[in-house]
Amino acid sequence: MPGKEKLIPALSLPLAALTITASVAGLLSPGFYAKETQNWAIQSAGQDIINLFLISPALIFCSILATQNNKPFISIWAGINLYLSYTFAIYCFDIHFNALFLIYCFCFGLSVFSFICFLLFLKYECPCSALRHKTPLRFIGIYFIIIAVLFYLMWLSNIFPAILSNSAPQNLKETGLFTNPVEVLDLSLILPAVFITGIFLLKGKKTGYKLTPVLLTFITLMSSTISFLNFYLSLKGRTNDISVFLVMAMFAIFSTILLIIYFINIKERNLRYYSDLIEPVHL
Repeated sequence: MPGKEKLIPALSLPLAALTITASVAGLLSPGFYAKETQNWAIQSAGQDIINLFLISPALIFCSILATQNNKPFISIWAGINLYLSYTFAIYCFDIHFNALFLIYCFCFGLSVFSFICFLLFLKYECPCSALRHKTPLRFIGIYFIIIAVLFYLMWLSNIFPAILSNSAPQNLKETGLFTNPVEVLDLSLILPAVFITGIFLLKGKKTGYKLTPVLLTFITLMSSTISFLNFYLSLKGRTNDISVFLVMAMFAIFSTILLIIYFINIKERNLRYYSDLIEPVHL
């Protein structure tokens, strides 16, 4: 299997190009999301804006730096790919079939395989020696647990009443979907991963140290997206409630600060840990 200098560009550049193509087509094609409800069409267009102006440039930027021995950007690159896996799973399964369906599938596949490659390249030594003692790892662990619990409570408060009344939740009536894809991905994959990583950090497990910058990157990007989509819905007259915008913006800012603190506290002499995060795997 090729090393990082070949593998990261080979995965990231086509993914960025396809993501940009899908975003531009969705935004510039009149009535492209006409099959969706108005609420879901607005959110889809808003996601295209995020993908075009934030995610794609970030993916290209981090992939370039990750191949030039700027080691912390490897973890950020992985977080971006986790975000894209999440996002394009929604495009694939919850947008009506359209001319971009194959592009959605390719983007989903490339982002998933990119994240899997990152996991395969992780070495097993504990990086705790590369972090200064003042790094707030326990605080980040508690933060992860709080995020997981809060979002579980939020989603379950929406789901349980609907189950008991044998009716669809209000958000499904607005989007016209059979199920909420965000709830599915969060309840099944993301929130358990965040919660378990928080537990690992509290217990000093090496897996927690390795996944922390990846999940902080993901939380930052996802919180920014939710905040922007709420703002975009308000611009289109679909909501007057800006509380979601404010709360998620706070999560995005706070997660960014923790990510910066994490990387600042890596001792220079131990930066070789990040050089070992990905290396050629010989099959």
